[in-house]
Amino acid sequence: MVFSRDAKSAALLAVALVVLPLATSEFTAYQIALYLIYGIAAQGVAVCWGRLGFLPLGHALFFGLGAYLFGGGLKAAEDDALWYAALPLAVAAPALLAYVIARLVFARSSRSGPYFSLITLALTMLGFLAAQQWSSLTGGFNGMANVPDIPGTSRYETLYWLVAACAVVSTLVLAMLAARPIGVIWEAVAQNEERLQLLGYATDRIKANAFAFSALLASLAGALFAAHQGIVTPQAMSFLLSTEFVIWAAVGGKASALGPLLGATVVGYASAELREQFLYWEVVVAAVFIAVVLFLPHGVAGLLKRKADARHAKDVPAPAAPGDGAAAGPVSLALDGVQTGQAGVTILDGLSLSLRGPGIRCVIGPNGAGKTSSFNVITGRLPLLGGGVRLNDHDIGGWAAWRVARRGIGRKMQVPSVFPDLTVRENLGLAVWAGRASGLDTLRLSALGWHTPLLDDILKEFEALQARLDARAGTLAQGHRQALELAMTLLPEPRLVLLDEPCAGLSPAETHQMIDAIKSLVHQIGAAALLIEHDITAVDAMGGDVYVLHQGRLLAKGSLAEIQGSAEVRAVYAGGRK
Repeated sequence: MVFSRDAKSAALLAVALVVLPLATSEFTAYQIALYLIYGIAAQGVAVCWGRLGFLPLGHALFFGLGAYLFGGGLKAAEDDALWYAALPLAVAAPALLAYVIARLVFARSSRSGPYFSLITLALTMLGFLAAQQWSSLTGGFNGMANVPDIPGTSRYETLYWLVAACAVVSTLVLAMLAARPIGVIWEAVAQNEERLQLLGYATDRIKANAFAFSALLASLAGALFAAHQGIVTPQAMSFLLSTEFVIWAAVGGKASALGPLLGATVVGYASAELREQFLYWEVVVAAVFIAVVLFLPHGVAGLLKRKADARHAKDVPAPAAPGDGAAAGPVSLALDGVQTGQAGVTILDGLSLSLRGPGIRCVIGPNGAGKTSSFNVITGRLPLLGGGVRLNDHDIGGWAAWRVARRGIGRKMQVPSVFPDLTVRENLGLAVWAGRASGLDTLRLSALGWHTPLLDDILKEFEALQARLDARAGTLAQGHRQALELAMTLLPEPRLVLLDEPCAGLSPAETHQMIDAIKSLVHQIGAAALLIEHDITAVDAMGGDVYVLHQGRLLAKGSLAEIQGSAEVRAVYAGGRK
């Protein structure tokens, strides 16, 4: 088994934490335990910020809730030992609350990152006020005092070992997740959420699950904090503490499992020492933070990680593509009087077209005719303001992009849309997992090696991709990015494929290769394809019916010869050739 750098770091962390109490005093170990607790909470911030690209500003809410609930449970257990059974709920309840919050926010707008940050900030402020005012439960300003030790531990002696064990386990778990398909999916959310949705991933749910997991880490840290301090005050739920979690994650390295622990321990311990010796210690801490942001974008942990770990496994056959929904029977698509627009401007004005059965059809028309917009309406990227969209006699009008994709529609964008900081292999993996991988599959290393006969054929068609499987997708030339996105569009084996100018930016030789690949691969999966193209040579090579759009409506339909012979079409569109 190949271990990632973060997993090796977790092993080194375990060794260091075992040596620490032996090399220092018990009081130093007690202090370090506090910063490790803060580091676990900062790891939760880093999961969302460093992995998925959205910044939570209110993790102190879950830290404080975990502290109050766990501390209250320990106090209640002194009189009734049955309360010990409820202690795990003290850690799980804040995570459940986090999931509900994230689902409510991201279900409305999956790309509401800045708004989400402000919402978590506001909720933390409310939690702080509630902790101050609800004195009958929290002790108010004076806090919940006399929290007993966790059974079997001593606050100033053996609790350190429990905290250290939790820090090592949390680091190891985060490292293992990052090295598995779920880690690839998390990074894909941050890099190109829209592309991920077009592959069929419900990114709002992915982010909600990740946020709940991050809150679980924060509430676990809060529970340890209550036992460590013996008192919980409203400051454990303050915005100031939330800000410190963010700072520690940034300084240590938000993309690293170990980084937040380093940030919290180094900055926290150094701040404690400076506080005793230097009047303006906050200025020093602020200067360090600014320097790290400017010169160490990956934090202190970035100095220890020279290159990303390769994520792949032995090739194993992937499960078959889903065979329900749109895959049942001959594919058909019908747009009936479709209307859409933005900012009061009409884009599609009663567009009606239909197709049935496999094969390639081309969509042509002048710029602004509504070609790309028709694809956007089908895939949920533009609102359906009138008319209907039916796939295999099922109404899909107004559906979210990920639901449309799961129904059996694949979409290639006009400008090649890939995940630039992921490798070619990982980009292809995301497409192979789409519709095939269950939640448990995304946690298995073996899924990194999934391949299908179609993937093998694609790599034969595009040998350049085969040669650069471990290269970052963002480093590929235009033609190779076009090939990669086409591969990603086809690998889920959709029944309807929407290809928006797949030959744009290609040389004549690359265009010829792309045309042959599209014809071969679309035929292989038995799909229907709609292809937007301005190059009449490519349209002729594709064959099949041609749809001509003009001013948001269908102007003509027929063979290319019939279209070229139409005076009505020639009046508005001449086409082009490479």
